[in-house]
Amino acid sequence: MKKHICVYCGSRKGNYPKFPELAKQAGREIAQRNWGIVYGGGKIGIMGEIANAALTEGGDVIGVIPTQLKDREVAHKGLTDLHETQDMHTRKALMESLSDAFLVLPGGFGTLDEFFEILTWRQLGIHNKPIFIINVDGYFDGLLKFTNNAVKHDFIHKESLSLFHVCEDLDSFLQQLERFFELS
Repeated sequence: MKKHICVYCGSRKGNYPKFPELAKQAGREIAQRNWGIVYGGGKIGIMGEIANAALTEGGDVIGVIPTQLKDREVAHKGLTDLHETQDMHTRKALMESLSDAFLVLPGGFGTLDEFFEILTWRQLGIHNKPIFIINVDGYFDGLLKFTNNAVKHDFIHKESLSLFHVCEDLDSFLQQLERFFELS
């Protein structure tokens, strides 16, 4: 059965060319491994970059978009499948159910919201799927500093930091995910 990676990332491209390039490369590499992508369903920003790159390689790309964001995020019409949901809560639950692993790329509040929700669900035992962050050029350093500070102040158990994996580059992520899929 085909594995699907849920990708959380920005609906904007940001101002650093490495971020959309990372998304394109990730989309190509995921598709070349015959894995599918589940993502927010937009055709703009880093979201659009990863989807288009995977589609160009013949990849399977499933979008999940709430009705209220369909026009704002400019729903991608060329996907393998596009699910429209009534709200964000339904969107997140459907994305989780369609996915075997999670990848976090640069983005803003929405990306962090999705990351923290899926991380919390893993902490609570709602799923046991791996979660990866690619910390390209230190983009997530502030987030990692926060989590370590929360551990220091006993708001997060140190063991909970093992619920997600931080990768410095795409190759590290791909190697770790391949090992996980081989063992599962």
